[in-house]
Amino acid sequence: MSLFRDDGVVLRTQKLGEADRIITLLTRGHGRVRAVARGVRRTKSKFGARLEPFSHVDVQFFARGSELVGRGLPLCTQSETIAPYGGAIVTDYARYTAGTAMLETAERFTDHEGEPAVQQYLLLVGGLRTLARGEHAPHLILDAFLLRSLAVNGYAPSFDDCAKCGMHGPNRFFSVAAGGVICGDCRVPGSVVPSAEAIALLSALLTGDWPAADACEARHVREGSGLVSAYLHWHLERGLRSLRYVEK
Repeated sequence: MSLFRDDGVVLRTQKLGEADRIITLLTRGHGRVRAVARGVRRTKSKFGARLEPFSHVDVQFFARGSELVGRGLPLCTQSETIAPYGGAIVTDYARYTAGTAMLETAERFTDHEGEPAVQQYLLLVGGLRTLARGEHAPHLILDAFLLRSLAVNGYAPSFDDCAKCGMHGPNRFFSVAAGGVICGDCRVPGSVVPSAEAIALLSALLTGDWPAADACEARHVREGSGLVSAYLHWHLERGLRSLRYVEK
């Protein structure tokens, strides 16, 4: 029997029995973890209010073996709020839908429970913080998060040099399967010719050039979002359910 302590973001919750929940978190030290939180659905439970999606919490777990993630689910025995991002997110539809897509993305990119994914964790915390503060348009924050999630998981798209031969850009064509922009010689079936402004926007979102991203016209933002969605779908092998509800 062992106690573990870690900080994490609540990704989702599931009902269990009459008063319990299974809490799925992305933690700093243990990656994705599922744990049982007992009694949290009772009306008087203050503990349960801290374990809602979007919450950044410090959690204590009780596990029966020497590892946190083992044969059975650990128990979540204590939690302290680090940052209640949900309060500012759930009251705004655009923020809520963007945030839900971020949580789903983080869960999809952490397939194996118990394996640390520190970069994905830090990316999620930063994305939710920015979303809660309303520093930029929610759909831009989401697209930046999706692009950076792809990058930290080894799928960074190229927006300048040819993704196949490395020819210096700018290059006109874009191929999801090829890994980003490609030159005329490397053009493959299914390639598209996006506007230069849409490609510049995606490059700005990936590198954190927010002044350039915030100044982009709505039509180029929509075009860029379509490319991000297609690229993410290709690498996850199926789309995000929550992405269809995001306002563009």
